[in-house]
Amino acid sequence: MAKSASSLAKRAGDLMNWLDDRLPVTSFWNAVMTGYQAPKNFNFWYYMGSLALLVLVMQILTGIFLTMHYKPSAAEAFASVEYIMRDVDWGWLLRYMHSTGASFFFILIYLHMFRSLLYGSHQKPRELLWVFGMFIYLALMAEAFLGYVLPWGQMSYWGAQVIINLFGAIPKIGEPLTQWIRGDYFISDATLNKFFALHVIAVPLAILGLVMLHLVALRENGSNNPDGIEIKANKGPDGTPIDGIPFHPYYTVKDIFGVGMFLILFSFILFMWPEVGGLFLEADNFIPANPLVTPEHIKPVWYFTPYYAILKAVPDKLMGVIMMGASVTILFFLPWLDRSPVKSIRYRGLWYKVLLGMFTIAFVRLGMLGMAAGTPAETWEMRVWTLVYFMFFVLLYFMSPGGKTKPVPDRVTH
Repeated sequence: MAKSASSLAKRAGDLMNWLDDRLPVTSFWNAVMTGYQAPKNFNFWYYMGSLALLVLVMQILTGIFLTMHYKPSAAEAFASVEYIMRDVDWGWLLRYMHSTGASFFFILIYLHMFRSLLYGSHQKPRELLWVFGMFIYLALMAEAFLGYVLPWGQMSYWGAQVIINLFGAIPKIGEPLTQWIRGDYFISDATLNKFFALHVIAVPLAILGLVMLHLVALRENGSNNPDGIEIKANKGPDGTPIDGIPFHPYYTVKDIFGVGMFLILFSFILFMWPEVGGLFLEADNFIPANPLVTPEHIKPVWYFTPYYAILKAVPDKLMGVIMMGASVTILFFLPWLDRSPVKSIRYRGLWYKVLLGMFTIAFVRLGMLGMAAGTPAETWEMRVWTLVYFMFFVLLYFMSPGGKTKPVPDRVTH
């Protein structure tokens, strides 16, 4: 028995050597896992990146199976989704996994971005890492919007009508640009086919490429940590960081635990409450698209509503579009707006905690108002929170260089 096991191990070793001679499997594993030194003080907030990667894989896999039965035709799209839900074996599960996964994707991305604001992961030398992450965020927004139109329900149709018409506010090129996006003079079969192709092929390829660049930039500069201390500054005699530990097995085991907790929550929503009271799936989208009947209240999915509220807060259509675009664009410049010598919120003064708290409240409240009917009182509140949103970046730029900070330790803390 021992001899058989020894022989099997020898064959596995020979196979591994054969592979390494032709493909750098072992060196790649060492570079990205066992040889990659990560800070030893990661906490809960560092689950979000790996969980987002997990959801990305899930979205791609479920999307592949859904496309096998979906028909990108204005006459058949809604019926094909109903067919998937009712007649395809486990089709309802695939559809709900995909729709629930889209919302969870944005929850994880928003938490991932918030962690950067907490611990300064966007600051030098990780500016490019943040910029790649923001391009991923933009691509995800495009992917989510395109996918939202595909079920061809009432909210899909009219949501697309509202969003596409925003481009018409651009002087001179607005009308031809809108027509080019639709592929017709109105939202039609051509629009659905174009959105299907972009959602299934073009945008996912862009997202995968950006994710690879994001991970390469991460490995090049190393991960940030809750103390905001560069662990590469303190190395031992062997050249490895004193405050670092191999990513595998320490953080792979920790991430597996995070995956387990995430799947419990995800499964509860998936099986017990997939619509989440209309946040994840609106009631109007279970009605076939009808160009002659406008829903009582047209609104985007929850993860777009903060920007939609900023759009509605401005009376002028063109200026509203500009403000909405600026609210996303300004995030790209965060590494250069935040000029604080201290990265982590642990060692920043009260001023930053108040600023970040107000920014968080503004973003959440704008999201809530973006789903509301838009009464005059709500519109004025939108304007107030829009001002708070943009003032965060302005005050950060002017206050961060001289803002009060605490002494930063030389080594990471636990």
